[in-house]
Amino acid sequence: MKRVLLGLGSNRNYKEMNSEQLLAAACKELKSVLINPAFSSIYISKAMYVTDQNDFYNMTATGYIEDNKSAYELLEDIHRIEALYGRDRTKEIRFGPRSLDIDIELFGDEEINTADLQIPHVRLQERAFVLIPALEILNESADVKIREKFDHYLGKLKAQNSDLGIELYKKVSIK
Repeated sequence: MKRVLLGLGSNRNYKEMNSEQLLAAACKELKSVLINPAFSSIYISKAMYVTDQNDFYNMTATGYIEDNKSAYELLEDIHRIEALYGRDRTKEIRFGPRSLDIDIELFGDEEINTADLQIPHVRLQERAFVLIPALEILNESADVKIREKFDHYLGKLKAQNSDLGIELYKKVSIK
């Protein structure tokens, strides 16, 4: 089995669901995709890249995928979940508001660099909103190398800017 790490975010309501509810719904969907999933707390972070928008609610999920499932198959599952909760990639601004965004941060030890998919995620090192929640759930794992790498990335971000623009919003327990 391959361990995967996903980053989840939301900063726009969909129908009657707010960002917190959308993240909880996405986690429930991911339970049918990931084996032995674990979910971080929810954090609030300032929008990056396009800053004139609402703050994001972010979290991470980790779990396992069978060895015979590809990263592209996981990406299809993720796109299905995003669409279920209002994401329409044809009508959005790049880095703009979205009801649900799920990124594959890590997929086992694989490295992929295509137009459709980059793993590890190309902006992972600059995203405290992924690193902090990831460290929260990775602290429960035996993967010391990944934790050390993420701690290193986070240390570099803190050295560049004392305010990472992220705060704990809510501890969650997804059932």
